[in-house]
Amino acid sequence: MARRNRLLTGGPFADALRAAVGVRGLGIERLCVRLADAGTPVSAATLSYWQSGRSRPERRSSMAALAALETILEVPAGSLSALLGPPRRRTSVLGSRPFGAFWPEPDRVSDLVGAVDVRWDDRLSRISQHDRVAVGAERGERSVRSRQVLRAEADGPDRWVAVVHIDDHSLPLPRIEPVRYCRLGRVVGRRAEGLIAAELLFERPLRRGETVIFEHEVVGAAPYPLATNYERKFRRPVREFTLEVCFDPATLPPRLWRFAQEADLPEQVEEVPMGSGGSAHAVTLNFGPGRYGFRWDWTV
Repeated sequence: MARRNRLLTGGPFADALRAAVGVRGLGIERLCVRLADAGTPVSAATLSYWQSGRSRPERRSSMAALAALETILEVPAGSLSALLGPPRRRTSVLGSRPFGAFWPEPDRVSDLVGAVDVRWDDRLSRISQHDRVAVGAERGERSVRSRQVLRAEADGPDRWVAVVHIDDHSLPLPRIEPVRYCRLGRVVGRRAEGLIAAELLFERPLRRGETVIFEHEVVGAAPYPLATNYERKFRRPVREFTLEVCFDPATLPPRLWRFAQEADLPEQVEEVPMGSGGSAHAVTLNFGPGRYGFRWDWTV
């Protein structure tokens, strides 16, 4: 108790929170239940990161949860939040944007990636990426296979985090499978939000200046979600991006459009022809941050 009180006065925040949790005698899962009952839900991973110092409350929803947590832990109101000091300024590294950038609900994506290890993401330059989307005869998105080439800008990067979203939250989440030169690490899925994040671990940590090539596949589950578009979001620039969409020849959309929108600029849209066998592709160089993809209409 004395140690807890001392830390509540002088910090640091992570140590004070850990001490307060220890004195109260509540496990992380129980705390999650109490916070949800208070109308300020927080994931077990997020609470763990707050206690370890890996992350800290910053968003409005997190600060509300922290206030509720002070009540649950029976510490003076504002004692934990006071240890945070002023909000940290979010800076861009080499043109990077926050993880939630270009997503419809940025906070949900930011919270999702808080449950996996993204510390190296800003130290990996995007050299090349090739996505191949397969759409079945039932008009559902069957799979997306991705090949990436990255370069380490510091010693240590050992993983890439893939984030996937499906529009229909009533359907099963897809699975993420390593294909070449990587293996699966932590996977966090939130079916109610249609989101999944997965760590793809390299064969070994990279040294500064080294490159890595790896492939993974996002495999859908039946019933497959209706496919009307595909886009890749780039929070950091990419030197070269190739996108293919391959339709079953028995069911082709009448029209197909390519779209591109770099940060703070208007969206550019262009109709593109379908190639032989029901496929189309597009290539962009030195793109991003921004979003790039295809959309199509089955009813035109």
